[in-house]
Amino acid sequence: MIDFYGHRKVYFTISLSIIVVSLLISIIFGVKMDIQFKGGSIITYSYEGNLDMEKFEDKLQEVSGAEFSIQESTDVASGMKSFVASSVDSVGLDSDQQFEILNKLKAAFPENNIATAGSNSVNPIIGKEFFIKSMVAVAFASLLMIIYIGFRFKKIGGWSAGVMAVIALFHDVFVVYATFVFFRIPLNDNFIAVILTILGFSINDTIVIYDRIRENKKLFGTKMPLPELVNKSINQSLSRSIVTSACTILAMSVVVAVALYNNVTSIMSFALPMIIGMISGVYSTICIAGPLWVMWLQREKKPKKA
Repeated sequence: MIDFYGHRKVYFTISLSIIVVSLLISIIFGVKMDIQFKGGSIITYSYEGNLDMEKFEDKLQEVSGAEFSIQESTDVASGMKSFVASSVDSVGLDSDQQFEILNKLKAAFPENNIATAGSNSVNPIIGKEFFIKSMVAVAFASLLMIIYIGFRFKKIGGWSAGVMAVIALFHDVFVVYATFVFFRIPLNDNFIAVILTILGFSINDTIVIYDRIRENKKLFGTKMPLPELVNKSINQSLSRSIVTSACTILAMSVVVAVALYNNVTSIMSFALPMIIGMISGVYSTICIAGPLWVMWLQREKKPKKA
């Protein structure tokens, strides 16, 4: 049987190191924000014939003087092929600038009949509001989890179990954040989607372990010390947690492979952080939540000094 509680200091050190490194990378290299959070322009260019996406991207950045990310798109109904170009800029491109860029693209690719199929500007103020609301949604979801665990596991000190579970979840949030920062993936709506998905998976695994702790406490009562009880419960749930997460990770790995092969960055920016977040979720559920909860309960039981 693995002594998870006995090795808690090692696990806590690893987690703290990940958090510190992610913060240092953020300070040194900065955090890339996507158009949803920072604002900018989204321009759709239709074209005919064959046009290499990388050549188009290079030329677009050359004639505009701005950094663009490009996604290829094909309308199923009409068969129209297009490139969706996104530029992150708090100011954005006005109509005159867009018209000038279009003329230069037409001159560079005269055989492809390039035209502007659509153009949108994202206000940075709206982007900031969206980011704040997303963080509020994460905080609200965490509060609901504490309340749910608090009521469901009252017999084993539910409120403390809920708080420790959410602390472990914030560890997963930092790992997902570190993934975006380390791989230089711009923070966008995929960041929020990954966080909320990981919270759901991770809290489900944690609840399974808490349920096992409750059942073992009924079975052994006070005969078994709390650290041993938690270790036993985690070991009993270990294979279930690993196998369940491994199935999801395997599926997401296929998605990553397909996204890499087809150069679909929008899917890649979701699937890769999702895989790392799933691994973190298993780790925090097994190595962080339970030992933290035991430490909290033992701290409460210690006699206060006069």
